[in-house]
This record gives sequence, structure tokens and C-alpha cells, in this order.
Amino acid sequence: MFKTLKNAWSIPDLRKKIIFTLLIILVFRVGSVIPVPFLDMTALSQLTFGGGDAAANSIFAYINTMSGGAFGNATIFAMGITPYINSSIIMQLLCVAIPALERLSKEGEDGRKKIATITRYLTVVLGLIQGTAYFFYLKNQRILSGDVAVWFAAIVIILIFTAGTAFMMWLGEQINTKGIGNGISILLFAGIVARLPVTVYAIIDYFKMASQFGMIKYYFLVPVFIILFFVVIWVICFMQDAERRIPIQYAKRVVGRKMYGGQASHMPIKVALGGVMPVIFATSILSIPSTILAFMSNKESGFYKFLSLFGMNSWLYIVLEFVLVLAFAYFYTQIQYNPVEMANNLKQNNGTIPGIRPGQPTAEFIRKILSRITLIGALFLSFIAIVPSVFTLASGMTSLSMGGTSVIIMVGVAIETVKQMESQMMMRHYRGFLD
Repeated sequence: MFKTLKNAWSIPDLRKKIIFTLLIILVFRVGSVIPVPFLDMTALSQLTFGGGDAAANSIFAYINTMSGGAFGNATIFAMGITPYINSSIIMQLLCVAIPALERLSKEGEDGRKKIATITRYLTVVLGLIQGTAYFFYLKNQRILSGDVAVWFAAIVIILIFTAGTAFMMWLGEQINTKGIGNGISILLFAGIVARLPVTVYAIIDYFKMASQFGMIKYYFLVPVFIILFFVVIWVICFMQDAERRIPIQYAKRVVGRKMYGGQASHMPIKVALGGVMPVIFATSILSIPSTILAFMSNKESGFYKFLSLFGMNSWLYIVLEFVLVLAFAYFYTQIQYNPVEMANNLKQNNGTIPGIRPGQPTAEFIRKILSRITLIGALFLSFIAIVPSVFTLASGMTSLSMGGTSVIIMVGVAIETVKQMESQMMMRHYRGFLD
């Protein structure tokens, strides 16, 4: 990876793109530390999203991680890029459920542009809804300054949160156009990496506790955490490139005086078909009970105690997360891959799977392959998702917790960005047929 970065830096065009991307990340990080007005910063600093309160176990903690700590500090980029991710997921589901959107998605570049425009508008709407919810949460926690009217503070703060979401979406699009890598993924990567120093400081604190207070167990648990962290990264890197290759044989055909086809190829199917999406779906659903808890004032009611069972620091949450990730992995594969359509495409291009008849038998064969591959990929995602929670619950070291979603995004974005650099370097070093 470092060699790829060094080689990319030596190419002027790529160097400009890398510098532009770094400048966009700098703008993102600057905006992540500028708080919105009319807030009591002393009270806000005491409202933690990483401790043991309800907010720490809710969707708020998830957004705080994705935004690189901007959410916990109520900055102008507090909503992060989460509204855009949610709107993209919603549009993917609607393109499957609504025939008009499905036809629009198949109309080529124009259709994709229209869907992208709808996604932008939906992002602004979701940013407005999340910003409003966050404002009322801050109001209920007495974070607002008493020097201004509540209605005026509400308008200003909510509009700033919404504008921050729209501006971050624009920054991501600028990276897509003039930078390197996928813009939204790069901003997510920058936010997650920005939280790594917090984990490093927590490791140092645990070593201090072991030496000063005689907590010998941390001399063992901290190295285990570090080893486990690198093992998870290795597993993710291995599974990112893992694929099942279905052999394809193309029949010979004569067009005019030329003969085409006759070659053997393969159809690659990635093991991690759904990527991080099943984990995001499962985490979003399981965080709903804890998010409701954060807005409840009566902590003695039976409903409050029932929702407390679904806290992120419970074995019930871990079991449900494992099951939901499996379920959503199959669901996401079903809506993204159609074996019948894949079989028809092969048939139209005179391609066949050796030993399998074209048409319905080919579709059934692909469906069986997808089912087996999805199971392996789903188990992999479930393992990555629950390992941090299991370690946190078993060791009690809550400040070292780093979600599996964050690790998958961080490693996946790094790998994809390096691959894009390599492909662009290969394109620029290609001399053509005249040399």
C-alpha cells in the first residue's frame, strides 16, 4: 500500500488529486470542531456519548463514531454523512419495490442522474429530521444557553445541522469529480480514523491503571485487544478479495467473415456480497430501543426496563445482532442479484456454464451458488460485527470498544482507494499499440 502511495505521488495528475482530497478532508475536520451557536459548552462536555448512559448505547453513539466525534460536540457537521447513507439505502430499496424507479435505474446515465438528484433531496429531508431530533434532545438535556429565545435557537441550530449535511454531501461529490476514491467513503474513513487517537489514549490509560492501581488483568487484556484488532483487519482484507468463480464457456459464432467467441471465461461472485450494508441495517434497527430510552424521563416504568434489555452492552443485543446480520445479508443479496436475469444475460451472449443447460437450470445453479456464498459472507459479517461487543462485555473495557461496522468501513475504503490508485497508474503507464 505504501509503495502504491509513493508511486502515485510521483505522477503529477494523481498528486493533484491526492492533494485535493486531503484538502477536502481538512475542510471536513475543521468543520467537525466548530460548534453551533446558543449551546452551553460546559454542559455539553459533560454529556458523553461514550460512557454508560442511554445515549452511549443509542443511535447517537453510532452517528458520533461515523462523524468523527462531530456529533458529540454538536458541531456544524454533527449529522455527518449518515443522512446521505440512509437516503442511498432507501433509494436502493425503492428501486426494487417501485417499478417506475426500477425502470429509471435501467435508463443509463440519464436515469442514474435523476436517481442521484432524488437521493440529494431525500438527504436534505433526512438531515432536517435528524437535526430536529438532535436539537430537542439537546433541549431536554438542558444544553441550550439561556441567553436566546428557544424558537430562534431551534431555527438557527436545525438549519445549521441541515446545511452541514448538504455541504458534506457536496464535499463528497467534489472528491468524486476532482479527487481520488469515493467521496462519501473517504469522508466516512476520515471520521472513523479521527476516533483512533481516543482508542490509543484509552489503551495508555488502562496500562496506567494496571501499574498504579494493581489491576494486573489489563496487562493481559490490552494486548489481547490489540491482537484481536489486527486479526479482524486481516480477516476483512482476506474476505474483501475472496470470490467464487463460475466457469463460463462462450460458443463460437460467425459475423460476416469473422468468427467470434469460443473462449473460456468466468463469472466472479464476491463472498462478501452485501458489503457493510447488512451490518448497517442491523445496527440501525437494534439501536432504536436505546434511542427511545435516551428521550424517556421516567426510568422506573416497565416499558423503560423492557427497552433496557436491548442495550448494546447486553448478551441479548449480541445474539440479535448476529441473527439480524445473517437475515439482512440474505435480504440484500436477494434484492441486488437476480439469478434469472444473470442466466438470461449469459444466454443472450451465447455463454453457458459447462455441464449446465441454458435457461432455468442455469438460474437454479446460480441461485444455489449465491445461497452458499451468502451464508459464508453473512457468517463473516456477523463475526466481525459481534467480536468488539463480545470483547467489551467479557472484559468490561468499554472505552476500547470499536464497532465492527467502523472497522469494515475503514479497511474496505482503504483497500478500494488503493485499488483505484493502482488502476489509474496502470492506465497512465499504458503505452498503447504504437510503441
